[in-house]
Amino acid sequence: MQPTFTSIREARRWASLFLQEHNREVRVADLLLEHFLDWTPSRILAFDEESLPDEIREPFIKAIKNHAETGIPVQHLLGYGHFYGREFQVDKHVLIPRPETEELVLGVLEYVRTTKLKKPNIVDLGTGSGVIAITLKAELPESNVTAVDLSEAALHVAGKNAKEHNTDVEFVQGDFLEPLLDESIDIVVSNPPYIAYSEKEMMNDTVLNFDPNMALFAEEEGLAAYKVIVQQLSKMKQQPKCIAFEIGYQQGLAVTRIIQEYLSGYECEIRKDINQKDRMVFAYLNS
Repeated sequence: MQPTFTSIREARRWASLFLQEHNREVRVADLLLEHFLDWTPSRILAFDEESLPDEIREPFIKAIKNHAETGIPVQHLLGYGHFYGREFQVDKHVLIPRPETEELVLGVLEYVRTTKLKKPNIVDLGTGSGVIAITLKAELPESNVTAVDLSEAALHVAGKNAKEHNTDVEFVQGDFLEPLLDESIDIVVSNPPYIAYSEKEMMNDTVLNFDPNMALFAEEEGLAAYKVIVQQLSKMKQQPKCIAFEIGYQQGLAVTRIIQEYLSGYECEIRKDINQKDRMVFAYLNS
């Protein structure tokens, strides 16, 4: 049975209750209204007595029901996600950008600005939609940024995002650092797959059923990707000045030990995210 609302306020009320009944985030109702109306949140609140346009009614109802019943992420319904104040195209081939990853980018920016590194060569491993690489290039126009991913489909999405944001990022297909072992790199940054397969059954369907498994899960209790990257780093003639990893909140010490086992001369730092959970490991080469 189709809902019988007419105003924006009634649409919000129906959608919120429908989402609540299906144990979904009520906030999705506002996000979809903002998208379909192309209105700001404040405008929706100020003019919620107005009629919901007929051409928006059916797509809005369909999107709410689709999200409620399947768990499809709102970003997939919209076709984009937000990261560091910008919109990035996303689909089933890439991870949806998350706020915690913005803190990884902030850490790299802070390092470059503190050390006054000129025209740094930065490599983003497992780039996915390209949010890290593109953001770093946009914020550090003088930098040279290369982004690597094994997935051709992900690189296609990232390439469209780079074009959309007018950023000159070089995209390379390969297994982390494998295609770049002979390159001179100043900073390696990565948000690799780090979830253990043993955690799969505890995950929300919005993530599990829609984010690509190869971007989520790793062998060896989620540590396999870090080992591969660090072992590749150990084969390089010139070590990067900074390594920046996003991690699972219980992996800080384990990732630090991996770096210390295969690389020498690095000082490691575990950083917390805004929720006070261990979320990043930064390793700096002692000069």
